[in-house]
Amino acid sequence: MADLPLTTPVLQECDNGRENYRFALLSLTSLFFMWGFITCLNDILIPHLKSVFNLSYTQAMLVQFCFFGAYFIVSIPAGKIIKSIGYQRGIVLGLVIAAIGCFTFYPAASQHSYPIFLLALFILASGITILQVSANPYVSLLGDAKTASSRLTMTQAFNSLGTTIAPFFGAFLILNSAADAMTSEVSAESVQMPYVLLAGTLLILAAIFSTLKLPKFDTDNSVEAEVSVQESGSAWQYNHLVLGAIGIFVYVGAEVSIGSFLVSFFNDPNIAGLEESDAAQYIAYYWGGAMVGRFVGAFVMQKIAAGKVLAFNAFLAITFIFIAVFTSGTLAMSAILLVGLCNSIMFPTIFSLAINGLGKHTSQASGILCLAIVGGAILPLIQGVAADSVGVQNSFVFPALCYVFIAYYGVFGSKPTKRVLSDKLINVRD
Repeated sequence: MADLPLTTPVLQECDNGRENYRFALLSLTSLFFMWGFITCLNDILIPHLKSVFNLSYTQAMLVQFCFFGAYFIVSIPAGKIIKSIGYQRGIVLGLVIAAIGCFTFYPAASQHSYPIFLLALFILASGITILQVSANPYVSLLGDAKTASSRLTMTQAFNSLGTTIAPFFGAFLILNSAADAMTSEVSAESVQMPYVLLAGTLLILAAIFSTLKLPKFDTDNSVEAEVSVQESGSAWQYNHLVLGAIGIFVYVGAEVSIGSFLVSFFNDPNIAGLEESDAAQYIAYYWGGAMVGRFVGAFVMQKIAAGKVLAFNAFLAITFIFIAVFTSGTLAMSAILLVGLCNSIMFPTIFSLAINGLGKHTSQASGILCLAIVGGAILPLIQGVAADSVGVQNSFVFPALCYVFIAYYGVFGSKPTKRVLSDKLINVRD
């Protein structure tokens, strides 16, 4: 290994050391909860708007396309903004923009306009993108790099708590109200109050985070670290980051695709034949499995290498999906829900493995990884096309293929490798 200095974030302000870290982590859990809650509501919006506007599966998947497409457009600028204003101010900015997106649902419903709904989702997701670019690396920096996967998995567990509660909220306030409505215009308006409430909550959080005293990190100072890289380099020099970005792309795409089709899958007479409002509540089991798995995974990955746990979960996910595709009834229903348990540790594990040892390039890497969340826009749209062609059940083969790459990343791709760039040999310690 070359003995070159690496710039890596250094704590600038931390009066109480670990106590300050603990307080910051506790504060950040509220953010993970909120964006999990909001993101999961898309799984309720899709069948709801599909009925209101008489959409095909492909058209309905534009909900996810616009929502996760914002990650692709906003992530890189967000990384530059965070580098300029800092993690804490980035969090406040993200909360305010997300609140504006929630408020936009009101005129979208009033005018009965699907394009305005899609615009509202894009604005909302833009705010959440800034939140993710700020909060994910911030959590990774709040402690020992060796336990970053465990720490990020724990905070992501609260993200899953939000996704577990959201289906009940959406089923009660959106789908039940829509079922009682006499016209599509009235049912469209059932989303107004829930999203106005969310907007108010986000603004309250923005006010709170603007006043909190959290640890500050500066990416311009240098200390010795475990990775060596040319001073003028970038995050793109790291194989494990590039492959990690692909891993995030296929993981988010697979997770969002499955969640988006659960209501339609359970509505199928060969599976469960449930009404939409009843089927929506089962989404909580899918996301609840992710929550339980993350709490367990946070402990397990303190004992077992994160890459091995990632690969194991990916193999299980592939198995459960094929059971869901080739069986019917309760067995198929249970199998697809168990994929949520397998998903549990994937995002935080891929994320933390990908940014491991990037030092001053951490904020850039975070932007790249959040850019890869665009998989949640593209892959569900592809599965929507497949569902229109071969049916919802057979279309689940597509996300199964995504987990094959995740298994590869866990076993091989997450290991740092040597690369030659600009006639300089870059060494990365295992």
